[in-house]
Amino acid sequence: MHTLVVVPTFNEAENIEVLLTRVRAAVPSADILVVDDNSPDGTGDLAEKTGEKLGQITVLRRPRKEGLGNAYRAGFRQGLDAGYKVLVQMDADLSHDPDVIPLLLAKVAEGADVAIGSRYVPGGATPNWPTHRKLLSRYGNRYSGWALGLKLRDVTAGFRAYTAEILEAVKFDDTQANGYAFQTEVGYRISKWGGKITEVPIIFTDRERGTSKMSGRIMAESMTLVTWWGLRLRGERLRARVKRG
Repeated sequence: MHTLVVVPTFNEAENIEVLLTRVRAAVPSADILVVDDNSPDGTGDLAEKTGEKLGQITVLRRPRKEGLGNAYRAGFRQGLDAGYKVLVQMDADLSHDPDVIPLLLAKVAEGADVAIGSRYVPGGATPNWPTHRKLLSRYGNRYSGWALGLKLRDVTAGFRAYTAEILEAVKFDDTQANGYAFQTEVGYRISKWGGKITEVPIIFTDRERGTSKMSGRIMAESMTLVTWWGLRLRGERLRARVKRG
């Protein structure tokens, strides 16, 4: 499978070289696309220098910070236009273990439209998280799953492998979310389309270097969009029942 690993970055200079080296070791045949939002700390330059050493690494430089969703839309579109058959998305902060990528790709090879690295299936974990963060994440996932009628355990997971066909089928270019809700939105579209989704357990580790990009605004966007999509889904179901008489 011709695979592209897409990694959005903003101020990840402390992590990017280690990440790219580990991804290259985990999937030597895959290409890597770093989507950098003009990081002031020089992340893009470091990614290019690392690419010169390791090979098969391209940096897509964007003029400004425009959000995670926009970064993935840009990266996925470049990858699909280049003919890649599988696109992997992962964070740049080393919270996602590159050694899991072959497991995700194996699930896709077995027929999954998307394989998700999940914190909340048996074998998954979030070690060293404080209680309030665990509760916030778990109940946020449960609410999203309930609102959208999803059977996923980790709706917001950001470590995934997609087939090119499923991304095109669900029209990922038309998604609305700019923050972490992008994951939820694409998963929701795949579920509605009838795609096969598989979850693989992962150990999610907190970043050791750099600053988290999560914010109250991003969380608010996620909950607002999930609520709106859920209400729209229920409206569609109600209209369908009325139409059936």
